[in-house]
Amino acid sequence: MSAPAPGRPRSLGASLLDQVLADTLDPAYAQVAAARAAEAARQADGATADPGPAPRPSWLQRNRGQLLVAAALLLAGLLAAVTYRQAAAGAQGREAAREALREDIVQESAVGDDLAAQLQQLTAEVAQTRQQALDTSVVGQRALSELAEAQQGAAAVAVSGPGLLVTVGNAPPAADSDPVGGSDQIALAGRVQDGDLQLAVNALWASGAEAVSINGQRVGPTTAIRQAGDAILVDFRPVMDPYEISAVGKPDDLARAFLATPEANELATLTKDFGIVFDFARSDDLELPAGSSAELVFAEPLVAAEEQGEALAPATPDPPTDGG
Repeated sequence: MSAPAPGRPRSLGASLLDQVLADTLDPAYAQVAAARAAEAARQADGATADPGPAPRPSWLQRNRGQLLVAAALLLAGLLAAVTYRQAAAGAQGREAAREALREDIVQESAVGDDLAAQLQQLTAEVAQTRQQALDTSVVGQRALSELAEAQQGAAAVAVSGPGLLVTVGNAPPAADSDPVGGSDQIALAGRVQDGDLQLAVNALWASGAEAVSINGQRVGPTTAIRQAGDAILVDFRPVMDPYEISAVGKPDDLARAFLATPEANELATLTKDFGIVFDFARSDDLELPAGSSAELVFAEPLVAAEEQGEALAPATPDPPTDGG
């Protein structure tokens, strides 16, 4: 192929083709390649020079991990101490409130005891006056005999004699128990409930007990044994742990029959499962006070109206014998 004649202009297509063949690399790529080459040359120049010793890290940088762990442990300890202190303060506050309530109960119980003593004295005076009024006739003496039996059955008179002493008490605290973080469920399970005392009293009645009392509170036909918060009320009077149940009767027969009842077996199961105290002992001398007097709501005469004259007639003494 011959070269173009001089002075003849080249065509447009030939000039574009020559430019593409001459400039095969895009200008932007050429700039990037030149920048990379310059950076590589600069790094090569720096590697040949002596960089010197590397800077030593500070003490804070070297021990930063240990400091963070120590700070976290300190914060956790402070939170635990504050939590324990608040829990202890709350427990002390609850215990102080309970102690105040106990003091109130003791004071009110003392007032109730004084009133009960006055009532007992007045009741004795009434009984003496009644005895003097009815002892002058045969019908009156018969009425006194029936009244004594009814009073004994209604727990209206004091009773003494041999019998059985049953003790029921709360479970003792564990040696490793925590007074602040202890379990309320375990403490509640180890406490004597009103139903436990009802079991013991019913078992004693069924075993032939003639009279029963709980911590000096006489149990009669209308006596209620109920729970009031942490306290147990017997005839609306609070009784405290341990609970001593006195039962008058023949000690050997009473103990044998009592241990054979299902109620005694259930109390023994509570002792085994929850640590509740359950014990009994024979006693030769038990003294049970009189219970609260029942309110009279109904009465009927002992004799018919036509026998009133004979009933009210005084008893005549026997005539003297000849030997005089």
